[in-house]
Amino acid sequence: MDRSLAWRLGLSAVLIPSLVALFVVDHYAGETAPVLFVLASLLAVRSAWELSQIVAVRNIRARFVESAFGCVLLLAAAWWPHLPEAAPGWASLELSAVALSVAVLILLGLSAARYREPGQTLESLGASLLILVYTGLLLAVTSQLRWVAGAQAGYLALGSLLVTAKCGDIGAYTIGRLFGKRKMAPRLSPGKTWAGFVGALGGATLGAWGWFMYATPRFGDGWEPPPLWAMLVYGLVIGLVALIGDLCESLLKRDAGKKDAAHLFPGFGGLLDLLDSVLYAGPVALILWRSLPLVSW
Repeated sequence: MDRSLAWRLGLSAVLIPSLVALFVVDHYAGETAPVLFVLASLLAVRSAWELSQIVAVRNIRARFVESAFGCVLLLAAAWWPHLPEAAPGWASLELSAVALSVAVLILLGLSAARYREPGQTLESLGASLLILVYTGLLLAVTSQLRWVAGAQAGYLALGSLLVTAKCGDIGAYTIGRLFGKRKMAPRLSPGKTWAGFVGALGGATLGAWGWFMYATPRFGDGWEPPPLWAMLVYGLVIGLVALIGDLCESLLKRDAGKKDAAHLFPGFGGLLDLLDSVLYAGPVALILWRSLPLVSW
């Protein structure tokens, strides 16, 4: 076993049970999901910092503090309608759009106030907006899986995304190492192969089927798994989109001349290297939960 694989297995043995424990606590904390909000905020701030470091090349200097504040503002807007004291009439995604508009106004206003000379503002403003959307907005939309099928099924929906995307990652890594010869995107991600592509789709589909089959009955009495075709479609689509998300994060790193988002987790890289597929696939998972007959109880 090589050292990289050993680090991956060791960290997974710590991170996965810790994440499951947090989810269990949040599930019993009620519909307001306070634990998940704190976790999502920490993930957003750390991801915003990593992305600000990735794009710190050429004339680009992203505004980390303002971008991170905007990310947390977006998450707060996504949570607000689910609080008991929330004013009626606001939907989570509608309020998130308003929060995004406010955050953009803040970034534009501060950029205007700080302007001194040509040559840097546009690039830095664009990088700050990228951070705001890539980390804040995608996390805010993905978090709606906590309520898409009702509060009791929140972690059935969130778990379907995490399990499916990560099973796709495992399938791509395993099959790619065993059988990968033909490179899929050598300029963008030299480690990706077509064999890994097949492994990603297969792993994600198997993961989705296993999760829905065995987890659904445990979330409610009499709950039945969704139709087989819906489970398979969900797995294939999330597997494909998660793989594209991995490639898109590689695009950001390669263009900036970086190998990893950070050196946070040995064997993995930074937090963004762990979240890339989930962030990209999260909004698609929300669409699928609203479109497919996954709520079968």
